[in-house]
Order: sequence, then C-alpha cells, then structure tokens
Amino acid sequence: MDLFTPLQLGSLALKNRIVMAPMTRSRADDEGVPTDIMADYYRQRASAGMIVSEGIAPSADGLGYCRTPGLYAAAQVAAWRGVTESVHGAGGLMVAQLMHVGRVACSSNKPKGSRTVAPSPIAARGQVYTDAAGMCTLDTPEALRFDEIPGVLDDYRQATANAFEAGFDAVELHCTSGYLPAQFLSSSTNQRTDQYGGCPGNRVRFVVEALAGMISVDGPGRVGMRICPDNPFNDLYDEDPQETFECLLAEVKDLNLAYLHVIRFPGRVDNIELAQRNFRHCLIVNESYDFQEAQAVLASGDVAAVSFGRAFISNPDLVKRWRKSVGLSDFDPNTLYTPGAKGYSDYPSFTD
Repeated sequence: MDLFTPLQLGSLALKNRIVMAPMTRSRADDEGVPTDIMADYYRQRASAGMIVSEGIAPSADGLGYCRTPGLYAAAQVAAWRGVTESVHGAGGLMVAQLMHVGRVACSSNKPKGSRTVAPSPIAARGQVYTDAAGMCTLDTPEALRFDEIPGVLDDYRQATANAFEAGFDAVELHCTSGYLPAQFLSSSTNQRTDQYGGCPGNRVRFVVEALAGMISVDGPGRVGMRICPDNPFNDLYDEDPQETFECLLAEVKDLNLAYLHVIRFPGRVDNIELAQRNFRHCLIVNESYDFQEAQAVLASGDVAAVSFGRAFISNPDLVKRWRKSVGLSDFDPNTLYTPGAKGYSDYPSFTD
C-alpha cells in the first residue's frame, strides 16, 4: 500500500491516498459567496484522492475572518455548486469542512446582526485581520444560553444538507484550532455548569451531538471529523487533553464516521497514537509529512491516507509531480490570504 493505492473511505471511493488538507485562503466575496477563481483553484487540484475544502461557516454567527465562505445562504450554495462541478468534471472528490469559529472573531468581519458566541463569555487573547480596519482585537463572546445550543447544532445539520445540495461528496467537522467545537471540549474555554460543561463527558457532548446531526442527513459514510488534541492555537488550553479526547473518541466510535482526520502536534499527547488506539475506522494523518515519510507511514498499515496542505498551494499537479519524481515549487507566503488570483490559482503545472 502506498500513496497511489485507491481507498474506500465510508461512501467515498478515492483514486489515491493523497488528500488535500483544508486551508484558509480568503478568496470568497464579502457576502461569503465563493468566487470564480475558487472554482479554478480547486479544479486544478482535483487529481488529489480527495479535497477537503477550506473552513466554511455553517451560519453567519460562525464567521470570524475576512472573506470566508459560508454554506447558509442560497447564493453560497449555488456558487459552491459551481466549484464542486468543476472538481467533479476533472475527476475529483470534494469534502466541505464546516467551521464555526465561535469566539475567534471580530465583528468587522461579520454580517450586520450576527453575534460572536462561545460556551462561556471568555475572550481569546489575540488579534485578527480585517479588510475594514486592519488588525483588530478579538471580540468578547456572548455565552450561549442552554436553549440556544440546539439551534447552533441544527446549523451544522442544515449546512450538511446544503453541502450535499451544493454537490459536495462529504462533510468534515472542524474540531480543532480553537474554534467552537474545540472551545466546548477545553476546560479553559468551557466553564459552563450545565450538561455541556464540567466533566469531559459533558464537554464532549456538543461535538457528539453536532456529528449526530450531520449524520442524520445522509448517514455516517459521508461524515468525517478533524482533531488535534492539545493544540494551543487561538488561546486554547485543556487541563487533560488525553482524558478529554479519549472520552470524545469513546463517544464517537459507534457513530461509524467515514474517517478521522488527525493532526500530529508536539504537545503533551501523541495524537496519532491516541487516534490509532481509540478509533477503529480509517485515519487520515496530517502535518508536515514529506513524500518519503508519507509512503513509510502508509506502508506500515497504521493509517489510511495522508493529507498535505502547503505542498498543494504552489503545486496544483502535486500527484503528478510525485508520480514522476519531479521537484516541488515553493509558494509565496505573502499571497496566502490576499484577494485575487495571484499566488492562488496562477501557479503553473509542470510540462513533461
């Protein structure tokens, strides 16, 4: 088994095990609608066994960064359909990653009337870029009332239905990077005293119920989850991430998810080992694997696929380059989040 071996992930038949990882690129318009260059960008990379999209907001409250796409309005769904059709036309598969940022938001990046919400009213330390005012301090969030949580959970269910209407092949719950699901999981950001806070069994409840809602749309074979235990990004801290994520995976194991997408991280937890021990289905691993290391980890039989982010930015033909042992191009870090095609959909493929 190697990177070029086909793979069945739940309902998805991948032509190879080279997965394009989700990456924020900030190319949607101000209404969260995908743009034409996004269709070009993803189509160019359709030789991946599976593309996981950038984080997509399941609701207006879920937005926090500038030029982030959504999946809650009709215009967004219609525009995403154009993207997925482009990918399918090039022989690819595409997964929508659902990303509610929770407290990691600035009101300048959110539509009028939307809110910044979190499990508890604790602001994250840090700033975020806005097109309107440059760098801005992150909002102090409103704590979600107990009776509001079902509505937020239903946003994930509806966004899943919208994703399938838009032609996505599957959906992935973004459950790391300090965003809303991770805020519910972590002891520092979740100081609730109801059934969604306190012990790990309560703190994992939001994530488990969000997944259950997503699965209710069309079964578990089109639903995955991404995690990175002990990831401190966006001012996140959990007293015992090993215990928290063992509890989460114990609750998730019978949901029969299509896959678990795990980011390795040099923290207090061996994330890959924890996932292998507690999740019996297909694992996708991520973070700074090169070609040789990815081939080795697949040959060991311990994981199903490897996802790559940075390598896909400047190498739309990454799969072909690796098949032919062609060197990779470097990307321009100055154009990662800037508007327009430069440094996004204008990277050339090599010619034989």
